[in-house]
Amino acid sequence: MIVQACINGARPADFHPALPLDPEAMARDAAASIAAGAAELHVHARGPDGQESLAPEAMDRTVAALRRACPGTLIGVSTGAWIEKDDLRTLVAISGWRELPDYASVNLSETAAPIVMESLRQRGIGIEAGLASIADAERLVGLDHGARVLRVLIEISEQTIDEAFAVAEGIETVLERAGIRRSILLHGENATVWPFVERAAARKFSTRVRLEDGKALPDGSVADGNAALVAAAVGIYRGA
Repeated sequence: MIVQACINGARPADFHPALPLDPEAMARDAAASIAAGAAELHVHARGPDGQESLAPEAMDRTVAALRRACPGTLIGVSTGAWIEKDDLRTLVAISGWRELPDYASVNLSETAAPIVMESLRQRGIGIEAGLASIADAERLVGLDHGARVLRVLIEISEQTIDEAFAVAEGIETVLERAGIRRSILLHGENATVWPFVERAAARKFSTRVRLEDGKALPDGSVADGNAALVAAAVGIYRGA
């Protein structure tokens, strides 16, 4: 079980004053998160304009900065279709990376997921299979039964707790019936972040927190930064 730190995501600059948007800020923030107890990092690289980017120049600078700041720490990135807004551009970008991340998240809800996964495999990059629905889980089972992914990322966007838990349970059922035996990282978003941290700890799954998923601490107050969110999640795991 680990706590993964997802330090920025697709959040805009005004989401939180401590949101890291350039490689140097990401590196400082990542080091503080590891010191607070995070075991891995998940980051969305940004271009010179502050917007998300998979372009080699943006990705290489970001991954290199994180490697210097957090040697030995596994680093993951997003491949979300919304970043480059074009499947071919996404594939070309991945083929041009020189500073390779350890793994990349691929959303099974996206049309190009299979070819993106294959492109990552060819480069020796591990895959987090992102499942946000039961249909996503069924698609993963149909593709390769999950046998070739690093882990399964169950990421729930529903904001009503009962509905969110029902979707998570449905995904878990599909994986269990298919005999998929991969590590699971479970997380919510905004209102469901902390219920899912607690659920993950109780079920001995990994989880993730930080500003990509929400800025509130368990008591509802706004965290002063990513390290405080990580420390709160680590505390829940230690208590469990």
